[in-house]
Amino acid sequence: MNVGVRDEPRSTNFIDETQRRVLIAGGGPVGLLCAWLLGRQGISVRLFDANPGLQDDPRAATTHPATLDLLADDGLADDMARVGLIAPIFQFWDRPNREKIAEFDHAVLKNDTQHPFVVQCEQFKTSKLILERLQKLPNVETLFSHEVQSLTQTDDAVCIDVRGRDGVQSHRGAFLIGADGGRSTVRKQAGIEFDGFTWPERFLVVTTPFDFGAAFGVCARSYFADPDEWCNCFKVSADGPPGLWRTVFPADGHCSERQLLSDTAIQERLWRFFPAARPYDIVHRNLYVTHQRVAVSFRKGRVLLAGDAAHVNNPIGGMGLNGGIQDAANLAEKLQAILLSQAPDSVLDLYSLQRRTVAKEFVQELSIANKRRLEARDPETRRRNLDQLREVASDPLRAREFLLRTSMIASQRRAAAMGLASESGGATAEKG
Repeated sequence: MNVGVRDEPRSTNFIDETQRRVLIAGGGPVGLLCAWLLGRQGISVRLFDANPGLQDDPRAATTHPATLDLLADDGLADDMARVGLIAPIFQFWDRPNREKIAEFDHAVLKNDTQHPFVVQCEQFKTSKLILERLQKLPNVETLFSHEVQSLTQTDDAVCIDVRGRDGVQSHRGAFLIGADGGRSTVRKQAGIEFDGFTWPERFLVVTTPFDFGAAFGVCARSYFADPDEWCNCFKVSADGPPGLWRTVFPADGHCSERQLLSDTAIQERLWRFFPAARPYDIVHRNLYVTHQRVAVSFRKGRVLLAGDAAHVNNPIGGMGLNGGIQDAANLAEKLQAILLSQAPDSVLDLYSLQRRTVAKEFVQELSIANKRRLEARDPETRRRNLDQLREVASDPLRAREFLLRTSMIASQRRAAAMGLASESGGATAEKG
């Protein structure tokens, strides 16, 4: 799917274009959102993406309440709900016993958020909605088929070399945002280390129109704990009713991709988990290597990292893209303060402190805990995990606290409570 392809930069007459332009590498939802939030304030933005247009990527779909609150302006969150699917409830199941262990309803957060629900909106739909808004801003240039290859920076500017259809050209700006994914060229060129590890197993994603809700009574976001083969099962709207269901399974890291993605292997895996009367209709299948990594800093001089370029995690709980969108909102706010209100560049240190803390204390910890809860093999550990879920779900106060974390409201509050130590100029984590 190629959307909004533009080949050459346009001249504009907005705010001191050369000295205050923001360059962005990466045309996914994080980069596009940074461009939109900055562009709405009249700031000159030039965004580059190596792909010929938006990618019809079937990955991330879950958008949490804290993220929806950030996307409420200009009806963006409403549009996401319109093209997506509202999911107020999620469930945990014990697969061996076919027993529903716990159910959580975001309605208990009605006093904590404008959006007491999750929206299942595929990543490419979110990108398209943002791009449609970007194209109305004459001070924002969106350049697809343009790959950022290298960067240099001085005290007052950053310069990047970009390969387009007509060869390599240099572009200069006040700041560069690296939102170019887990293999980020910007992060590598800036010399920022990416600490963490890679899971030994891969994640297998299989999408089907089979209605798991009608057949097995699961809701649109369901998690199945199993000592041998856990599963995530969730629904997306796709092109409209009746929608599609995606399942996520662990896959043996030693088996070949061809073997794991074969029709026989896919059908056997689904049938073992969800027995059906006839073969499943498979509309998408893919394998992903999954990492848990966080950049050692989200800032190096005039280079900033956001989204997967700054942090990656396993998808259980749907926190990766949400964390990236929250990065974008935080970073755009601070760049606006610098470029429009003469705020000191040190606010970018606060950006790095706030968002890196969230990535480590919430996104990494919760996504790892989610995986270990589902895959636990020791019988006593499994029993303890499932009993704890039952107890939390049955206690309104504990259920709310649990949902504040899973909805990422707690992480937003944590970030907002952090500041920089004014006397020493160093970063401190100030808990509110």
